[in-house]
Amino acid sequence: MDDLASGGTRSPHLGGHGDPGPARAPLSRPLVGEVTGFSLRWEGQRHGALWITGDTVLFAGVREVPRRIDVGTVLLHLGGVRFPLTGPLRYTMTAAPALELCGLLRPHTVLPVHYEGWSHFREGREAVEAELGRAPADLRARFRWLTPGTPLAVEV
Repeated sequence: MDDLASGGTRSPHLGGHGDPGPARAPLSRPLVGEVTGFSLRWEGQRHGALWITGDTVLFAGVREVPRRIDVGTVLLHLGGVRFPLTGPLRYTMTAAPALELCGLLRPHTVLPVHYEGWSHFREGREAVEAELGRAPADLRARFRWLTPGTPLAVEV
């Protein structure tokens, strides 16, 4: 066991993997540089790794994740982020590709984040929920919406 907290409190070993580059939106590197998603694993997980997608779109590198990582919980960055300077180039997923990814991952829990509160978000919760409403029931049941400022217990 590693001591990860102050005051001598013992915590289980936390393992992880950072993915610089593969999470990058195609053609965006000259503007935003490397971006990173993370998968975190620790002793006692029940459903697989916690994967934090980071700002990404669905492309071949992201489609490889289910072959490399057993994802149990995904913190899924949405919002369809775009900037006037880069025109139609997106930096985060919209609902349809996000649902395709979740169909490939088959995670136990999906936690959508990063879709409201800033002017560069182009697709909010309402649009995501509309697309989710057309998805298979077993996929819809995996989504848990977070309420800002409200704790949510999630079994990982």
